[in-house]
Amino acid sequence: MTDRKPIFDFIRRMLERPFRQSEVDAIDCVLDGEKDCFQDTVTPVTPPFPIGAEGIALIKGFEGCARVRDDGLIEAYPDPGTGGDPWTIGWGATGADRFHGGRIARGTVWTQAQCDARLEEDLARYAKEVAQALGDAPTTQAQFDALVSFHYNTGAIGKATLTRKHRAGDYAGAAREFDRWCYAGGRVLKGLARRRAAEAQLYRDG
Repeated sequence: MTDRKPIFDFIRRMLERPFRQSEVDAIDCVLDGEKDCFQDTVTPVTPPFPIGAEGIALIKGFEGCARVRDDGLIEAYPDPGTGGDPWTIGWGATGADRFHGGRIARGTVWTQAQCDARLEEDLARYAKEVAQALGDAPTTQAQFDALVSFHYNTGAIGKATLTRKHRAGDYAGAAREFDRWCYAGGRVLKGLARRRAAEAQLYRDG
C-alpha cells in the first residue's frame, strides 16, 4: 500500500493526540512487513514516579484529616456537594473500608494510623494511574505532582482533556484545563476552585 495517510489518520483519531516519532516508525515497520518492529522503536510506558513532597503537601493541605472526635478517632463525613455519598474519611479516602469491611459511610471510624496508611496506599495507586495515562510524555516532577493531586480528587486523569493536552505537549493549554474541574452538585465550590488554582500553579512551576 503506497498511501498510508488514511491508516495514520485513523489511528491518530483513536489516540486523540499527535503521533510520537517512535510510534510512526513502528507503524511503518509493521506495514513494511518487517519483524521485531516494537523491540527498539517504541518507548515503554514511563514507570510511576513517587509523588514528591510538594504534591503530598498540596493534597494534605486541601484534604485535611478532618472530623477528629474527642476520643482521638476520626469519623467519616458526607460529600459537600451532595450532603451524602460519597462519604469521606481521613485524607480524602472514599470507597472501600479495608480495615472493617464494607464501604466508607456514615459511622465509619478510623485511627490516625489507619488514615495515614490508607493515604500512602492511595498515593501509590494514583501515581501509577497517572503515569500510565501520561505514557512517555515528557513530565517534570512538579507537573506530575499536580496531576496526581488532580486525579486524587477527581479520578479523571484517564478522560480529562488536560491529560490529552499534556501528552501533546500543550502545557499552557493543559494548565488552563484545571479550572474546569471546580464543580460539585452542579455548582462551583470555593474549596475546589482554590485547589484547582494551586494545582495549576504547581503544574506551571514545573
